[in-house]
Amino acid sequence: MAISSRFAVSIHILTLIELNKEGTSSSEFLSSSVNTNPAVIRKIMSMLKKAGLIEVSPGIAGAKLTKELSDITLFDVYKAVNVVHENGLFSIHDNPNPDCLVGKNIQQTIEPIFLAAQSAMEEIFKNVTLNDVVKDIADK
Repeated sequence: MAISSRFAVSIHILTLIELNKEGTSSSEFLSSSVNTNPAVIRKIMSMLKKAGLIEVSPGIAGAKLTKELSDITLFDVYKAVNVVHENGLFSIHDNPNPDCLVGKNIQQTIEPIFLAAQSAMEEIFKNVTLNDVVKDIADK
């Protein structure tokens, strides 16, 4: 099971808004770059607005970042678009057989490993900013 594509699309949207700051970043413009429906972009933009990452005005096409690129981490974006719930990246199957040695112990054995893996991934996201993403794209 993959992490929702909302995360990657959100990074795409925020990066494009920055690189197009002299132009108008409407949902139609953004959707043409992402190659998806403008309604999908508007839904994600609503989540980014609610998280305080972008500013959009009703009836006026376009969006602007509300913070400096160096102040927005990938973790901020990850949280903004509800990619996963707290400690919920990995699902553990319900109701294993309690009469089986593995069944009765598997959940408590693998849960700490899953939590550590999610925590490690989130720490990486906390150390990468949108400025890093924009610089890398601009360098290409």
